[in-house]
Amino acid sequence: MARREFIGLLGGGLAWPLAARAQQLPAIGFLHSGSPEPNAKRVAGLRKGLADAGFVEGKNVAIEFRWAEGKDDRLPELASDLVRQRVAVIATLSSTAAAVAAKAATSTIPIYFLVADPPDELGLVSSLNRPGGNATGITTLAVEVAAKRLSLLRELAPKAISIALLVKPSHPSAKPVTASLQAAARTLGVELDVLEASTDREIEEAYLALRPGDGLVVATDPFFFIRRAQLVALSARHGVPTIYDSREFGEAGGLMSYGPNHVRLWQQAGTYIGRILKGEKPADLPVTQAAIFEMVINLKAAKALGVAVPDKLIALADEVIE
Repeated sequence: MARREFIGLLGGGLAWPLAARAQQLPAIGFLHSGSPEPNAKRVAGLRKGLADAGFVEGKNVAIEFRWAEGKDDRLPELASDLVRQRVAVIATLSSTAAAVAAKAATSTIPIYFLVADPPDELGLVSSLNRPGGNATGITTLAVEVAAKRLSLLRELAPKAISIALLVKPSHPSAKPVTASLQAAARTLGVELDVLEASTDREIEEAYLALRPGDGLVVATDPFFFIRRAQLVALSARHGVPTIYDSREFGEAGGLMSYGPNHVRLWQQAGTYIGRILKGEKPADLPVTQAAIFEMVINLKAAKALGVAVPDKLIALADEVIE
């Protein structure tokens, strides 16, 4: 992997020359709530987007990574550190908390975000069409898409009396997503139980609180994303039909996911960050909305759970994992 190769170089005699060279390059400050390993494919997408825009890490641009490792309270200091480093632009992709922290840390350094929440309501921009400040980016419509996930899960578990929502309460979209799903649940004639988790122990306790036959919607949050193997394993162990927000969960053995392809969105972000590095201003770049959402179904997981996937859903799926 590129990261291992980079670490290997730093361990040898080339460390100082590379470090000296990196100081002379324009730097992208990368700020994220999560950790590097679970996001490796997405970072590769970012690097591809930058390359498409003419920027290659170590050649004509440097990337300063700052990972909070699931501890959002570290983000303000990490953001301030990037400001002190005088990076040319700060990227906060698939991490709303990181975007908010970056915006609080600087009103001058350009910020490019990828958030699930309305950026104008978060105070990141004045409006979608005219951001008006130092930030712009992509929004993935968390509230609207969450209701769609609930309806898809209902099709997989039509006899479920109740469906639970697993949410991290500190996430900016927690309240609007919860309200949206409560309204959607009433329309579908199903009860919605809201389970909150901010630690590994609370995740375990949430699964123990589920009733037999319940379905589960896992909310969007980097905290859950970096724990996708744990969540998939718990759903399998407890026999819970679960829908997630990104394809990586399905690839990890989860039953179903519905949401944007984040690898492609990080690649798209890379091209826009390249435009900012070339001199374009965030204030002049309208916020874009994710337009393509994909459904991934894991039939192996469905069989293990005893879930019969309707032919209609299989036909609509963008990918079916056998």
